[in-house]
Amino acid sequence: MGTRTSVTVRAPAKINLQLSVGEPAADGFHPLATVFQAVGLHDEVTAVPAPGGTFTCEVSGVDAAMVPCDSSNLAVRAARALVAAAGPETAPRLGVHLSIRKQIPVAGGMAGGSADAAAALLACDTLWGLDLDRAQLTDLAAGLGSDVPFSLLGGTAVGLGRGDRLTPALGRGSWHWVLLVSRSSLSTPAVYRELDRLRAGRLLVEPRVSEPLMQALRSGEANALGAALHNDLQHAAVSLLPELDQLLEHVRDHEPAGVLVSGSGPTVAVLAEDDQHAAELAVALADAPGVSRVLRASGPVHGCRIVDPGVRGVAP
Repeated sequence: MGTRTSVTVRAPAKINLQLSVGEPAADGFHPLATVFQAVGLHDEVTAVPAPGGTFTCEVSGVDAAMVPCDSSNLAVRAARALVAAAGPETAPRLGVHLSIRKQIPVAGGMAGGSADAAAALLACDTLWGLDLDRAQLTDLAAGLGSDVPFSLLGGTAVGLGRGDRLTPALGRGSWHWVLLVSRSSLSTPAVYRELDRLRAGRLLVEPRVSEPLMQALRSGEANALGAALHNDLQHAAVSLLPELDQLLEHVRDHEPAGVLVSGSGPTVAVLAEDDQHAAELAVALADAPGVSRVLRASGPVHGCRIVDPGVRGVAP
């Protein structure tokens, strides 16, 4: 059997095709009804053995300077959670150095931190030979954040509860997106607080998944899906970052199949009718107001996948 010198895992970004948010519970968490789609924009996490009890990381790539490299890093927290699950006999010998290569926008509403955490779980589990099954990894993921379980799963899925109770969604074909990355960033907790402020005193119904949206996914019709896109957090994100409203209007002037703020924002996800339309929209929106870069991605794609198992040599 070979010796693992490193393990590299690739994890996708997500777009919330629907994000319906209920009234916060006593613990402060909001019940959600959401439909996730994983898209072909990825972070990669490489796990390398380190002395037991040592957990470090380094970050490179897009927006790397915005990502903490201390114990607050979500990928480091994921590695520590995995060690805690390994038990007292195994834990003292486990340590890791994580190299995170970013492509997903940071603080952009596309679950880049969650993708890194999910990738770290899978990479460390493989590196250390713990062999947890997917259900065990998913349970650990849910303890790290609402989007982390979906980063493991990928595809298109309905998320209920905190977004971590997942059911794969039926759909046809591929969907083509143009992603407008803002020059600004938004804190997810701040956006939720703003949503609560804006809705204070209102009677809120229990969030439910949109049947028109599910029908649109099954039909494969981009314009039908575009008409059904919905995000309760969009109003709050615009309230905190008013220039988003100008950007959304600018996008609508170019007649996409659909447009919405992705998650807690401020990345704007633009749905195209097909690949050619996406290419045209990317060119047309290259100088959109407040946008730092324009990306293209298609979905759905797989969740976390090992891209380099790091096996070197053969044990005697």
